[in-house]
Amino acid sequence: MRFSFVIPCYRSEKTLDKVIEEIQAKMSEMNHQDYEIILVNDCSPDDTWGVIRRLCNDNKNIIGINHAKNFGQHAALMAGFHFVSGDVVVCLDDDGQTPANEVDKLLAKVIDEDYDVAYAEYAHKQHSGFRNWGSHVNKVMTEVMLGKPKELYISSYFAAKRYIVDEMLNYKGAYPYVIGLVLRTTRNICNVEVNHRERTEGASGYNFKKLLGLWMNGFTSFSILPLRIASYGGSAIACIGFIYALYVIIRKIVAPTEYLGWSSTMAVLLILGGLILLVLGLIGEYVGRIFISINNSPQYVIKNIINYDSVENKN
Repeated sequence: MRFSFVIPCYRSEKTLDKVIEEIQAKMSEMNHQDYEIILVNDCSPDDTWGVIRRLCNDNKNIIGINHAKNFGQHAALMAGFHFVSGDVVVCLDDDGQTPANEVDKLLAKVIDEDYDVAYAEYAHKQHSGFRNWGSHVNKVMTEVMLGKPKELYISSYFAAKRYIVDEMLNYKGAYPYVIGLVLRTTRNICNVEVNHRERTEGASGYNFKKLLGLWMNGFTSFSILPLRIASYGGSAIACIGFIYALYVIIRKIVAPTEYLGWSSTMAVLLILGGLILLVLGLIGEYVGRIFISINNSPQYVIKNIINYDSVENKN
């Protein structure tokens, strides 16, 4: 059985060597030499691509992919998926926080227990408070918008059978969201508890803007629930407005000389105006994504590939 490791790389020139060494050591420990490592440089501003080129020159089982610009982690994963040849695909981070030396736990669930996907679950996460908050929001969003089971923990470290990856590659939209693609393909998913390490170099590449873009991508690409919520919310507000109008009319009949407040009227107008703009913006987001998809905007653009021919010739 052949394994494929896919690693999106961004600002990892100081950590990537250790991650690769750990994968190689673990595969040697498992007495398994039939594997490949696919490193996708997502246009990192440091010398990550230089490190990838050196690693590829030293080991022909490592494939290097260089993006023309920064497309994001999920697009980098999709790019790597197009070049895998293994029966099981493992995705992990480039910063060393996801322990490659515990990959056997994930592989055992997929191979021995016949799960389609096995996600790593961390008993004690070593992310910053902001990153943990973002992960919590993402967890709630996937449960509400994508129907993820509450007991299932989603992380960037997972192993999947090849047919799952092949099915994910059928998605040609400009906004890939790996979690959404997995959940719409299978529900035969499990968790495996592994350690989570502290970051030794650099800082997380996810800021609030990127996290917000990730959430928007998730619920606008794989769910129409926001539009339904907008419809239900509009109907509820219309009912409240009708009831309030009846109340105003009755009150005017009962007390015709009573002055009705201007401030309350303006408050209602501002609330309704804000809700209308919010719904229009939401609809515009969906229409904009449809427009971009119709224009065949690419998920990613590959500038360079190293070693793909040499790995392909071995199979």
